[in-house]
Amino acid sequence: MKRKIWITGWMLCLATITRSQELYIFSDPASNVPAKSLSAKLTMRLADNQLTGKLNQRYMPELMAGISKSLMFRASTSFSDFYSDRLRWESVKGYLKWRFYSQDGIHRHFRMAAFVDGAYSRNDLVFDEMNLDGDNSGIQAGIIGTQLVNKLAVSGTASLMRVFDEKFGTVHGAMHDQNAFNYSLSAGYLLFPRNYSDYEQVNLNLYVELLGMKGLERGMYYMDVAPALQLIFNSSSKLNLGARFEAGGNMDRIARNNYFLSFESTFLNAFGKKRK
Repeated sequence: MKRKIWITGWMLCLATITRSQELYIFSDPASNVPAKSLSAKLTMRLADNQLTGKLNQRYMPELMAGISKSLMFRASTSFSDFYSDRLRWESVKGYLKWRFYSQDGIHRHFRMAAFVDGAYSRNDLVFDEMNLDGDNSGIQAGIIGTQLVNKLAVSGTASLMRVFDEKFGTVHGAMHDQNAFNYSLSAGYLLFPRNYSDYEQVNLNLYVELLGMKGLERGMYYMDVAPALQLIFNSSSKLNLGARFEAGGNMDRIARNNYFLSFESTFLNAFGKKRK
């Protein structure tokens, strides 16, 4: 039995390594975290506030659960000084993703998934940009397609978002879009190791993502370019370093340049029915 558990764990680690180049920093792939596993993540965002000239900070702890090979759930909360003069709790969010299509081959696969998420934020509507990671209360639903070929993974996402705020019933609310179309195009490349021989090898992944939003009422928009790198240790822990820079747009945003640092650990076979 112990040997069987060890082999199962090894195969899960190997599966994680082979698709590590689609563990994007700013978007989700169509793949899920391994079934019956838990992942804990802490993200720090530093925003170059264009109004004050200061770096605002946001911290987002997350917990992800692989309910099955096709279904995963994520819960998160956030603390920031984006809308106050001190660090404070600001939001809570839930995310559910269903992988409904998978065509797997040797060193390649194509997968599709649908997702829905919702958030509550204590912050008032201030900026044109809509965001469920702490800034706004709202809901979002979309679809993801991810193609992996050898060491390159490319993924695209399209979604619709609606934010909620009492100000939408006032003249001030009419100045903002309430609904938006979100999209992303992400690419990841496994740079090291060149040849896989041990799950304890450190992986280095390089990423670049295009992230955009288009309002559906007033037509405000933005597009960001987001480069990032990722180190994976023992096929279970990830250190991510990335940045987002606005390439174009006319939305009023709290920051046009943002910097991210996050750390995540995955615990395989963390829950589920135990066999005697």
